[in-house]
Amino acid sequence: MNVMIVGAGIGGLFTALRLHAEGIGCVVYERGERIRELGVGINALPFAVRELGAVGLLDRLDEIGVRTGELVYAHRLGQEIMRRPCGRAAGFAHPQISVHRGRLQGLLHRAVVERLGADAVRTGHRLVGFEQDAEAVTARFADGSQARADVLVGADGIHSATRAALFPGEGPPRWSGMMTWRGATEWPAFGTGRTMVILGGNAAKLVVYPIGTGTAPGTRLTNWAMAVRTGRPGDPPPDEQDWTRPADPADLAAHVGRFTCDLFDHAAMIESTRDRIAFPMCDRDPLPGWTRGRVTLLGDAAHPMYPMGSNGAGQAVLDAVNLSAHLANHADPGRALLAYERDRLPATTQIVLRNRLGGPEQVIEEVERRAPEGFERIEDVITPAELEAIVAGYTRASGGDRDRADRADRSGG
Repeated sequence: MNVMIVGAGIGGLFTALRLHAEGIGCVVYERGERIRELGVGINALPFAVRELGAVGLLDRLDEIGVRTGELVYAHRLGQEIMRRPCGRAAGFAHPQISVHRGRLQGLLHRAVVERLGADAVRTGHRLVGFEQDAEAVTARFADGSQARADVLVGADGIHSATRAALFPGEGPPRWSGMMTWRGATEWPAFGTGRTMVILGGNAAKLVVYPIGTGTAPGTRLTNWAMAVRTGRPGDPPPDEQDWTRPADPADLAAHVGRFTCDLFDHAAMIESTRDRIAFPMCDRDPLPGWTRGRVTLLGDAAHPMYPMGSNGAGQAVLDAVNLSAHLANHADPGRALLAYERDRLPATTQIVLRNRLGGPEQVIEEVERRAPEGFERIEDVITPAELEAIVAGYTRASGGDRDRADRADRSGG
């Protein structure tokens, strides 16, 4: 079997590694002229780290990221709501690792080239269409070239050309009404040095966490993201999502004062960041299916979701694992793709919809609803059982307990 993958992001590149591990040939086609290590921080939850480790990348991932040790949920005015251990500290078999998205993409790209050869990732190939017959699928690219394979996997992001060809009337992404500003800068370590902080609910949120070592002693490369509701859910997005769109300093100045935090000076952190980007928080409505014959979707092309619960990249990793296993175990590519869709579409649909409500960060939204001006004792606002129910329900729905469950299985627990 031979597979062509459209898109050299995290999902596409990891799919290539998984297919290679299963003995399936593949080539990745990327529209950009080169692989650009763009973006800021993302989190690889334990279930995703497990799969990255399974293809021999854990040591390399450790070199470029930070093993997140704890997560603090807080009111936007700074009062702590809930503190949870992460990764191995929480009983998982694998760590949670926070990392710069571009560095992770670069790691995966290098691994693909090392294992599959330099020609396995072909840049400058923008998909413009494809045709299928009983034997294969033929892709057409903007430069006039074509490629033919048994299967085409569209891993080309929220603006997927593959998805547009399968569902031509879908239209643009759906905007949440939230604008997001993001950046990463070296900053003195705070908390344990491995602490992730989320302040604020669905109307205004600030997320800060380390994603790498700093060049000066006692510092970390630190990711920050500020999201504020500036429109209504479902309105047309004001701009296209683009990792290179610079933020307007006036927008940052207008909203930074919404938050209070004793762990770090977030205003100074944001001000000191050289490259600050802005994009609308968007997703798409879940599809009834991803597969047409020998063509399917994966990652953000299949199920773009709001960045809640650290699930975007992780769900693409799970897609790749599931898809590669079915392609290895089915002689008929079409049946393999439908089996993958049956496994993955219901789970990812649930996550997309839960993320629209706030994901696990709904704990903050609920506290701020009850105590909009803050509180002195969290127990006067909400019970620990209520908080745990919100977070645990999301974790189960997203598959976040899989690494913990596997550990219990291995130990006989």
